[in-house]
Amino acid sequence: MTALFTPIGIVIGLIAGMVSKKIFNQIWGLFDEEEPPDSKHRDINWPKLAIAAALQGAIFRMMKEAADHYTRRAFFRTTGKWPGEKRPKPE
Repeated sequence: MTALFTPIGIVIGLIAGMVSKKIFNQIWGLFDEEEPPDSKHRDINWPKLAIAAALQGAIFRMMKEAADHYTRRAFFRTTGKWPGEKRPKPE
């Protein structure tokens, strides 16, 4: 079942990445009229770069985890098999 789920997970992950970029740009626009700083830019404000990177990372991770979990739930409802572990392993 994992082999069947993998391509679906990849496609959904790519879509989640595109959506998270759009969400980040919308949120950044609320705080600053300039585009978000990027490490490719020569003259950047380091605190702004750090804030932009942290915000973008948090949004991306949240979207990735939500998309992955709900894709797995849909797969389980469709096939009756959960693609992954049922619970986290104890440490």
